[in-house]
Amino acid sequence: MDIKPTESELEILQVMWSKGQCTVRDVHEELAKNKDAGYTTTLKLMQIMHDKGMVERDTSSKTHLYKALFSQEQAQSNALDKILSTVFKGSTSNLVIQALGQHRASQDEIDAIKNYLDQFDNNKK
Repeated sequence: MDIKPTESELEILQVMWSKGQCTVRDVHEELAKNKDAGYTTTLKLMQIMHDKGMVERDTSSKTHLYKALFSQEQAQSNALDKILSTVFKGSTSNLVIQALGQHRASQDEIDAIKNYLDQFDNNKK
């Protein structure tokens, strides 16, 4: 599945990934904590996302429940692939150097990166 959610759709997906199945009201209340979003706008976006095949909708009860049809990891992977190929012309090292240079990583994050690289090296041998 080639997942290309808009920024607004990603905000809705973030709520679904953290909460699981959600009503429109669940999503709307979470979004309203950080931005001025109208309920009908949230409803319309979720209907569009259903039409696009991004979410499934359970209509068995009066209150419809929505659930993401792909994981956060899948969305991240697709977005990263697109950024890597378009912005960084396929250079993984440039992407990592830019990411680490632009954002201060915590010591825990640096340790996790080092551990990952060590595992990656060990698997190549």
